[in-house]
Amino acid sequence: MAGKLAVTQGPGSELVADLRRLGFTEYEARVYVQLLRQNPATAYEVSKNSNVPRPNTYHALDALTQRGAVLPISESPVRYAPADPQELFETISRQTRSLCSTIADRLSALTPARNDQHVWTLQGDEAVHDRIEALIAEARQTLWIKAADDVLRRHTNALRMAAERGVETLIVLFGSDPEEFRFTENCRVYIHESNGVRMGTADNLFTLAVDQEEMLTATMDGDVVAATTRNRPVVTMAGSLIRHDYYMAEIFSALGPQIDETFGPYLRDLRLAYFSDEQKASFMRRTGLDGSTAAPAKRPDLVRGLS
Repeated sequence: MAGKLAVTQGPGSELVADLRRLGFTEYEARVYVQLLRQNPATAYEVSKNSNVPRPNTYHALDALTQRGAVLPISESPVRYAPADPQELFETISRQTRSLCSTIADRLSALTPARNDQHVWTLQGDEAVHDRIEALIAEARQTLWIKAADDVLRRHTNALRMAAERGVETLIVLFGSDPEEFRFTENCRVYIHESNGVRMGTADNLFTLAVDQEEMLTATMDGDVVAATTRNRPVVTMAGSLIRHDYYMAEIFSALGPQIDETFGPYLRDLRLAYFSDEQKASFMRRTGLDGSTAAPAKRPDLVRGLS
């Protein structure tokens, strides 16, 4: 019991827990980690230094040998060496992807056609960003995005790869540098309302529409939560939101001074007419119109996508 407690709470405990998530038993995980620390080693040495009972050590070594994680390299006594972790887990990754694909195909044959009416909820930073990454990777024709640069930056590689395979990308950006996301001539990037300032709660959303077939929108401040669906009316609504922000970007580019003169900076008069008191205070503070901070500089020269 004392030996097991030491491993459970010791410096290798997180590695053991991670290996168990990949299908290793606890004893297999402890034996493999010990061999990485000390190799080659006999079963006796591994058992002694990993606090795994000797019968369980032999069983674990046999199982690890069958999966290619360890290799017997001598006789009388038998000594074992661990497989290189990079090579081992690249092999496991390939095998797992292949197995998952096969199982998915077989299970799909048992189910009726996909119901596109469901709206799925994802919670947590990792789950949401994994789904964003997957949607970008699956895009075939179009990617429409409305997002802040700090959030979008996490998906730079996926966006670049989409652009390079010919996906038409339209981005309405909260930020100041559209060039960061113009990877090819397929990428059009527009600064939101020519200033890139986030005004309120809605402007902290990440919204993505893919091939006019699927969308995702997520809150990125505080608890990260997303909704994603292939429901056509909802997908159309998301696309319309992004498309109208693109219209606004072009209008601001052409008529910025006239808009400011008519409605005030940052569409002040229009926004204040419908904002709650809390939203009004946030808007005035973010834009510097309350005099507490300097107003963010407008960048009309950065608005147009490729002009």
